[in-house]
Amino acid sequence: MDNRDRQVLNKIHNHIISVLKYCENCEDLESFQRDSMRVEACVFNLMQIGELAKVSVTDEFKVTVKTIPWKQLYGMRNRIVHGYSGVNMNIVWDTIREDLPLLKAEIEKYI
Repeated sequence: MDNRDRQVLNKIHNHIISVLKYCENCEDLESFQRDSMRVEACVFNLMQIGELAKVSVTDEFKVTVKTIPWKQLYGMRNRIVHGYSGVNMNIVWDTIREDLPLLKAEIEKYI
């Protein structure tokens, strides 16, 4: 892995930590949705994760590391960017609660 990929992974990791921190005291989807600033902050960070995964990580690294769902990360970004009013908050919430902790652990293997 080159230094550029390591730097990008650190950025992704920081975005994940931010989202998890924003949701620390959030028990369920309903309480998440009631706080529009929390939702917007989390959605922004998810967009950033997807953009970094698509544009900034080298293709060589993506081919080598198959345990990170690169296409899904960018797919989430696309759903948010191209259809914000239609973003399914259930999917966002499930991503935050179920997928981000796993992604964080996987990225930590490389940074």
